[in-house]
Amino acid sequence: MSVAAVHFTGGSRTATLTGADQASSRFAQDFPDEVIAAARLTTDARTAFLDLGPARAGIVHSFGDCFLTRIVTPADILALNAVDDRSVSLRLADFTWKGGQFVFSNANDAGAVIAMLRTQASSQVREAA
Repeated sequence: MSVAAVHFTGGSRTATLTGADQASSRFAQDFPDEVIAAARLTTDARTAFLDLGPARAGIVHSFGDCFLTRIVTPADILALNAVDDRSVSLRLADFTWKGGQFVFSNANDAGAVIAMLRTQASSQVREAA
């Protein structure tokens, strides 16, 4: 009975982003001092990748009817792969959210996210050497 009540009151609904402005605004609630250069959303509008400048990226991802936000640094990236020209696979060291596979509407957005995150991962290798 309580599960049905949660469902019918909207508790089982999955949050989605309406656009880059909403993603930036939601991220700014948790990280008000960050400057966002660009935001790229996935086709399902559940995730946005935010360019925060060298060696840092922001992520807004829906989790149920809420959004989680993260700042990703080189130390957080365990694996990064281009699945195809529009899809990115990202695995993070964060035990609370491991990442996933993200599909973008075009190859330009996917390529920009890969380049942004790859720059971070390669800077980690340079620091360790």
